[in-house]
Amino acid sequence: MTTLRNAVLGAAALSAATLTLSQLTPAYADAIGVSDPRDIDHGVDLRSVVVDHRTDNVVVTTTHTNLRPSFRSGSAGAVYLDTDPSDTGPEFVFVGGYFDGTDYQLLHTDGFGNKKWGEPVEGSYRMRLDYEKEHVRMRMSREALGSPAEVRVAVRVAGTRRDGSSDGLVDWLGEPRSFTEWVAQ
Repeated sequence: MTTLRNAVLGAAALSAATLTLSQLTPAYADAIGVSDPRDIDHGVDLRSVVVDHRTDNVVVTTTHTNLRPSFRSGSAGAVYLDTDPSDTGPEFVFVGGYFDGTDYQLLHTDGFGNKKWGEPVEGSYRMRLDYEKEHVRMRMSREALGSPAEVRVAVRVAGTRRDGSSDGLVDWLGEPRSFTEWVAQ
């Protein structure tokens, strides 16, 4: 009976999540939600991304499967932000570890990959980890991002195996280096 109950509750939760993501506003609104398949067997597995372009802040919330606070997970991510439609590629990257005791930073970038990352951004930004909800929430002031009229994001997450290797434990939202639709303020 317990197995049946858990299966029913799991199906109900999945249906609710699907309904929630499908009812988010379309592109060029102030928020979008994008789902991602379960495609890596690790706690950092990216399941969805919500981009909320508010009056004062841009908030990006990622949802994961089995996100863990242990440093042994090696969970980390990079959210690339494109704020200039006339310039191909991202202008900013929000990077950080997704486990307890780690740090984060918003950086200027001139493309994808850590060799393209530049100086830290001056301004207000913050990252919060919620292991119960399996969310990572990044808030950046619009002022720190140059007060863009619209933004889009590309998200890359990764983790390590128990033996310390990270081979095959990389998950992009959609195709590697692909962006969401533009989200207007």
